[in-house]
Amino acid sequence: MSKSQPLPPKEQTLFKRVLKCYEQKQYKNGLKFAKQILSNPKQSEHGETLAMKGLMLNAMGKREEGFDHVRRGLKSDIKSHVCWHVYGLLQRSEKKFDEAIKCYRNALKLEPENIQIMRDLSLLQVQMRDLEGYRETRYQLLQQRPAQRQSWIGYAMSYHLLKEYSMALSITEQFRESQMETMRYEKSELLLYENMLLVESGRLQAAFDHLEKFESQIVDKVSYLETKGDLLISLGRNNEATLVYKQLLERNPENVMYFKRLEEAHKPKTVDDQLAIYCDIFDRFSYVSVARRLPLTFLTGEKFQSFLDAYMRRMLTKGAAPLFTLLKCLYSDLEKVQVIEQTALGYLESLHSCMKFDPTDSEESIQPPTTELWTLHLLAQHCCYLDQSERALEFIDRALDHTPTLIELYMVKAKIYKKAGDCRKAAECLNDGRMLDTADRYINCKCAKYMLQSDQVERAEELCSMFTREGASASDTLNEMQCIWFERESALSYRRQGSWGKALQKCHEIERHFMEIFDDQFDFHTYCMRKMTLRAYVELLQVEDKLRSHPFYFQAAKLAIEIYIRLYDQPLVRQNKEADKLGEMSEQERKKMLSKQRKAQKKAAQKQQQLQSGQDKDTGKRDTKERDSKQTDNEKKETGKDLLLVPEELESTKQPLEEALKFLKPLQTLASSRVETHLLAYQIFCRKRKFLLMLQSVKRAAAIDRNHHELHEHIVDLMLAVASAEGLSRPVSAILHSTLPALLDAPNVEEFNRQFLHNNAKSLPHLLSGCKVLYKLKPENRDEAIRLVTDLSDELTDRNVKWCSAVLESLQGGNFGNIPEVAEQYKQDCHKLFRFATAFAPPKVETEDKEDPNSDASHTEAAALNASKPSGKNDTVDPPENEGLQQ
Repeated sequence: MSKSQPLPPKEQTLFKRVLKCYEQKQYKNGLKFAKQILSNPKQSEHGETLAMKGLMLNAMGKREEGFDHVRRGLKSDIKSHVCWHVYGLLQRSEKKFDEAIKCYRNALKLEPENIQIMRDLSLLQVQMRDLEGYRETRYQLLQQRPAQRQSWIGYAMSYHLLKEYSMALSITEQFRESQMETMRYEKSELLLYENMLLVESGRLQAAFDHLEKFESQIVDKVSYLETKGDLLISLGRNNEATLVYKQLLERNPENVMYFKRLEEAHKPKTVDDQLAIYCDIFDRFSYVSVARRLPLTFLTGEKFQSFLDAYMRRMLTKGAAPLFTLLKCLYSDLEKVQVIEQTALGYLESLHSCMKFDPTDSEESIQPPTTELWTLHLLAQHCCYLDQSERALEFIDRALDHTPTLIELYMVKAKIYKKAGDCRKAAECLNDGRMLDTADRYINCKCAKYMLQSDQVERAEELCSMFTREGASASDTLNEMQCIWFERESALSYRRQGSWGKALQKCHEIERHFMEIFDDQFDFHTYCMRKMTLRAYVELLQVEDKLRSHPFYFQAAKLAIEIYIRLYDQPLVRQNKEADKLGEMSEQERKKMLSKQRKAQKKAAQKQQQLQSGQDKDTGKRDTKERDSKQTDNEKKETGKDLLLVPEELESTKQPLEEALKFLKPLQTLASSRVETHLLAYQIFCRKRKFLLMLQSVKRAAAIDRNHHELHEHIVDLMLAVASAEGLSRPVSAILHSTLPALLDAPNVEEFNRQFLHNNAKSLPHLLSGCKVLYKLKPENRDEAIRLVTDLSDELTDRNVKWCSAVLESLQGGNFGNIPEVAEQYKQDCHKLFRFATAFAPPKVETEDKEDPNSDASHTEAAALNASKPSGKNDTVDPPENEGLQQ
């Protein structure tokens, strides 16, 4: 109880009930007791009661009212640790962790030995990675509660996070020897955690001795053997490590990492020695596929052909659909690619003629018809990978004629069309396969992804609604499920359609998912110490520290930055249509329209009140806990309306570059090894005219990839910007003029660009960038630039749909002036090369193939899909191609 505002005995009893009601989440009862205290005129401004009332109001979703009461309470009794603690809890609920830490520190100044405040403070400190403060708080908790194991473990963990391994190890050892009276599994985890500390500190021999000493007490034998094997290799005891990894392979002979570590332990001197390792395994385990596939990565010549022949026969006979995926790692070697193609074509011819792999082998058994089918399936994928679209379609059509009910064939055909540049045809093809099994979540999600890539957003949402919550929109449900692949593809589709606000909305939703994932770790700070899952806890913290380096976040941030830059370059001009209509009306008509609007608002408010009263009557029939929890959820949803992302507001921002910087900063910290991060930074700082930051971005990008095609454009742009800049301060000008020549590495900009074009004469993206610069430096060189960039020679290494489309966009977008005839001719030339690509198709073809997603046919199909909806209505949506974000 606060010394400055003591309560009489009766009110003290009521206040204790308030605290108890809050702990039991009986907020309404707690508010009644608080009201009884505050109804006393002498206690109407009792600080701690006001604070507790505000805390309960906030828990019920009444955020503004709750904050108002807590601030009143703190103002009334600023020397109360309860008021400061409650204010900190509210700040924590708002994710304002820094402010919450300040409140907790103020509370501890008034009540230095309060355990609960210390615990809350320690959780926020480790959440915000204030490791020095965390160590200090955990030490105080250890002094206050030395009998609790969480106190010891938390204190040791604080030293571990600060990389003071010896101190962390001594604390855990002292705890284990003097205090540890717990279950066998928890002790095993503590021992493995101690071993982790020894390994991270570099004491490998001590770690090995520790592992051997406590072998009998370690329950997790797989972790024990893996750690032992790694330590033996690091210590140079390869013979012993070999035995360990053979034990592990007996447990799991399909683990690729065990084979790699076994190779490392053996240190084979020749290919035959290396091959003997794998032969020994598949002689003992005939069913192991990995041991037959991995030798293909290092074998060559006849041995490679022999092993490939045996492996492919085995997999084709079994009907292994992912055979091409397993062989894809070999496609970096052109010689092996030719062997794979020749072998598969030989199989196809022989199987078609005599149903055997080898017609000369009389002892070989007759193969089932499915073997020829899977051979066609493999060849179609092989040709698709090599950009031989027409050959790939021939093989897949033969396979479909053979077995038209195999879904995998439709998936391959769709992929062929997609890679050939016709995403709409790919979506239609995959939809045909999906109709064979509408209950398959994977194929439905894959089809939805292809529909998004062909800009059929509404159809994709209808498709996903088969596996989302009934009664809610698919988009909202997928957002709740953190289905990031769907939101990413939707954002890309909206960007292609020019719906900048909707694209930004999806990007911000993805950013919020990562914020939620970061905030979710808060629940594990106490859980992991209580359950002694210390190794997993350390890994969790490490993952959270680099969370925004995940490809999903990078793609969303990159897209958002590009859109904001576009909005800065070309701001949207909106017309207020309603204001224009009002201006055209007479005064009498205007009054009538406004009167109708007021009446409509009143009716909507009355209906809302009726619905609310009906809900109150229904909830009155239930017990108190259910009623309170449901009302709390509803109120939280109402307060969440302030956090809604409105596309119109997002695309109408007045500071697009500042919004772009919010997405850039995490990338600069966590994705600094990617050249795209610094190229994006340059584009932002270029528009802000921050020359030193422009220089910094260019230098960082050059350190990663000096020959990047976009970097070349930025270097030239920086040189020209500095040359034409006025009013630069002397220090800035001195830095720029002393640093830029080293980046240029040529006498002048023209020579720099000439060398760039000469050194990258066979790369289409580099030619495009160099030709843009060539025209920018001297517009009279346009003919030469156009000649270089429109040359579709067979020698080009990146002559594909993606980069040819980029060249066409540059020709049409004015990067080489107004040349519609040249752009049209280039489009026709590309159409001859990529006849399936819609980007190069003549206008008549586009209008004939185009399908309206809102047409009657599509709605009829959607109705058929809903009719065939599977029984699992609440099943989650699986991401295609294992694109789910692992948490």
